[in-house]
Amino acid sequence: MKSEHTEGKVRCHWAPPDDSLYTAYHDKEWGVPVHDDRRLFEFLVLEGAQAGLSWSTILHKRENYRKAFARFDPRKVAKFGKRDVARLLKDAGLVRNRLKIESAISNAQAFLAVKEEFGTFDKYIWSFVGGKPKRNRWRGKSPATTRESDAMSKDLKKRGFRFVGSTICYAFMQATGMVDDHHVKCFRHRR
Repeated sequence: MKSEHTEGKVRCHWAPPDDSLYTAYHDKEWGVPVHDDRRLFEFLVLEGAQAGLSWSTILHKRENYRKAFARFDPRKVAKFGKRDVARLLKDAGLVRNRLKIESAISNAQAFLAVKEEFGTFDKYIWSFVGGKPKRNRWRGKSPATTRESDAMSKDLKKRGFRFVGSTICYAFMQATGMVDDHHVKCFRHRR
């Protein structure tokens, strides 16, 4: 389960060798621990937008999402109203799905409630892995869900979050470095 790229580095199988944006994401971001609340909110929105789509689609629209969603400032997004939803539904640079757009707004509100309760969203979300990255040693594909992602999904839903099924939560955990799922032969494994 590896992918050879032109510079001779072995990467995870899912990192396409012909997409420099995707390769850079794999090499510099995926699996790197994120503790900044705004970046955690960004990944929460983007992973929810990905539901049913490829990550490549979302990755290539990421800058558009940053502009459209106030650089992922949850305080600003939480105040979006009907006019903002209408504006976002017309934006060809986004996934124009009403439920996903509305969930980004309601998730911003739930995000702020979690921050209020725990001090930071980071403190809350990282509690699902005991506050430190879980390092896996997959030789094949990683699972789509785990006990931790099941627990995270259940608790997020209880708090009013949407588009946070266990598979989305596990992808979020991988993206934000809560789990390190780089394949054992990938040059990024254990870095």
